[in-house]
Amino acid sequence: MAKAPDTVDVAIVGAGPCGLAAAISCQRAGLAATVFDAECVVSTITQYPTYATFFSTAEKLSLGGVPFVIATAKPSRRDALAYYRAVVSHFDLDVRQYERVTAIEGAHGAFRITSAPRGAAARGTTAQHVIVATGYFGSPNLLGVPGESLPHVSHRYVEGHHAFAQHVVVVGGGNSAAEAALDLWRSGARVTLTHFGPTFDKKIKPWILPDLNNRIAEGSIAVRWNARVTNIGPDCVELRDTTDDSVLRLDARHVYLLTGYAPNVDLLRAVGVAIDAKTGIPAHNPATLETDVPGVFIAGVVVAGYDANKVFIENGRFHGDKIVARTRGQPSPETPAVSRDLDS
Repeated sequence: MAKAPDTVDVAIVGAGPCGLAAAISCQRAGLAATVFDAECVVSTITQYPTYATFFSTAEKLSLGGVPFVIATAKPSRRDALAYYRAVVSHFDLDVRQYERVTAIEGAHGAFRITSAPRGAAARGTTAQHVIVATGYFGSPNLLGVPGESLPHVSHRYVEGHHAFAQHVVVVGGGNSAAEAALDLWRSGARVTLTHFGPTFDKKIKPWILPDLNNRIAEGSIAVRWNARVTNIGPDCVELRDTTDDSVLRLDARHVYLLTGYAPNVDLLRAVGVAIDAKTGIPAHNPATLETDVPGVFIAGVVVAGYDANKVFIENGRFHGDKIVARTRGQPSPETPAVSRDLDS
C-alpha cells in the first residue's frame, strides 16, 4: 500500500533566514509548517566568503525575538550560522534539509508538494498554503562566454589562500567583487579586477571602497574598467575594451565571475504564477505577499526579482507575519523601515 502523504497547514520552500522567520510566524499562529530545502539550513550564508562580516547589526538579523548575542559590532558568517542553527533548535522547527521540492500542484487548500530527499525516493506532502522563499544564490548570472565552465572559474568566492602568488581575475563591480579583490590581495594573489562599467557600483559598503581605491592607486590591485569578458582560457582571460574595441589578454590561474544572481522562480512559474519578464518579480499583492495563484505566497529576496538589494534579512524576516495575517483574514502588519539598502 502506498504511504499517505504528510499533511501540514503551510509548506515553506527554502530554509534561509526569511523562510525560517515565516515558519516561526506560522508556529506562533498555531499553523503546522514544514520547511523544505535542497541544501542545509541557511545554505545561502554558507556560500558567503569564509571571513565575511555582515553589513547589518546582529539585532537586525535576529528572528522570533531570540537574542543574537555577539562580542563584536557586526556578526560574522560563523556567528550567523551558529545563531540560525540555534533558532531552528529553539523553536523545534520542522526543517527537511537536503530535500528538494520538485513540484507544486493543486489549488488553494489542497496543494500537493512533491519532494525528493537526497538518496531516497520522492514523497508527497499536502498543504493548505505554500510559501516560496527560495532566494537567489543558486542561479548565478552567466556571462555566456567560452570557458565559463572551466574548473578554475567560479561564480562564488570563499577565501584567497589557494591563490597565493597566482594571477587572478575578478569580474564584477559590486560588493562581492570588491571584497574578493581585497581578500585575494591580502592572501598574496596578483589581482586584476575588471568591470563593464566605468567605476564601481553605487552601493559598495562605505568601509570597503576607500581601502580598495587606495590599493588600486598604489598599484597593488590592477583594474580594467569598461571591459567585457569575451573568452576564458585555461590560463588567461580575454577582454574587449568597450571604449575602443581593443582586445586585452590577462594571465589568470583563477577566475571569479562575481556578477550577481537571479531569483529562482522555476517552482512559481510551474504552479502558474506570472513572472514579470523585465523585473523578474512574481505577480503578487505587496500588502499580503500572496501571488496571483491563491494560496501561494512569496517571502524573502524572491519578492524583489532581479533587484536583490531591495529585500534582505532585515526586512524579509517580517514577511511571514504578513502572510499569516492574510491566511487569518487579518489586516497586514506594517514592515518596520530599514535605514540602508545593502546586505552582507
